[in-house]
Amino acid sequence: MTLAVSGASGHLGRLVVTHLLALGVAPGDIVALVRRPDAVADLASRGVAVRAFDYDRPETLAAGLEGVDSLLLVSGTAFGSREAQHRAVIEAAKAAGVDRIVYTSAPMSESSVNPVVPEHRATEQALAESGVPHVVLRNGWYHENYLRDLASAGQAGEILTAAGDGRVSSASRNDLAEAAARVLAGDEVGRTYTLGGDVAWSVDDLAADYSAVLGRPVAVRRVSGEEKAAILASFGLDEGTIGFAVGVDAAIAAGELAIDTGDLSRILGRPTAPIIDTLRAGA
Repeated sequence: MTLAVSGASGHLGRLVVTHLLALGVAPGDIVALVRRPDAVADLASRGVAVRAFDYDRPETLAAGLEGVDSLLLVSGTAFGSREAQHRAVIEAAKAAGVDRIVYTSAPMSESSVNPVVPEHRATEQALAESGVPHVVLRNGWYHENYLRDLASAGQAGEILTAAGDGRVSSASRNDLAEAAARVLAGDEVGRTYTLGGDVAWSVDDLAADYSAVLGRPVAVRRVSGEEKAAILASFGLDEGTIGFAVGVDAAIAAGELAIDTGDLSRILGRPTAPIIDTLRAGA
C-alpha cells in the first residue's frame, strides 16, 4: 500500500513521514509530496519517494498522486486560499483513483467561532461531496502555538487574555503527527476523530508553566475582547492579526478547544505529552 503525505517538508508533515518509518512502513511505500523536492533530501536519502506537489499549481497534483492508495492531506497555511487549494487536491485524488484521504481539520468545524475553522468546514464538505472514503482528524491546538508568546510573556510579566476561564486541551505536534501516521497506515474510513491532549489547562496553568520555564513570575491579565483588540492595536498589530487573536480567545472562552474525547491518547496507546515539556524544549 502506497501512503502519501502532503506538505511533507512542513513541521507536521515531516514528522508524519518520520513516524511512518518508525512504524515499519517501507520507505518505498511512502511518498513525500512537497513544493520543493530539495527541501526533503534527507527523506529521499532514506528511500522515501519524493514528488513535486504544489497546492497552487493544479498541474502538479495528478502526477504526484499517481499510484497512491491513501493520502494524508495536511491543511495548508495560506489562510483565505485553503478552501480552493484543498478542493483541488481532493479533485485530483479522486481523478487519480486514490482510495482514501485522511484530512487534518479543526475541532467543532460545524459551528466554531474559531477563525481557522471556516476553511476546514468547507474542506470537510468537499470531502463528503467527493465520494472518496475518508477520515477526518480534527486536531486541537498545538503546544507549539504557545512558544511564540513565551518570550513576550517573560518580558511583560503577564499573559493578556480575553479567553476568560476557558480551557485548552493542547497537544504536541509530535503526538498529533504520530496519530496521523497511525491512522494513515490503517484502513478505517468514515470516522471523525477530535484530537486533544489529556489535560485541559487554564490560562492560570499556562502562566504557572511560563513562570517555571522562565524562572520569574508571569501573571494573568484578563480583559474583554474589545479591550484586547484595542491593546494589540496600540502595539501596532494589523487588523487581521488582531481579529485572529481575539477570535481564538473567543473560541477558548466558548469551550471549543477543551477536548475530552480521549481519541488522541487511545490512538497513541499512551498518555499525551504535557505542554511544559514543549515549553522547556523550545525556551
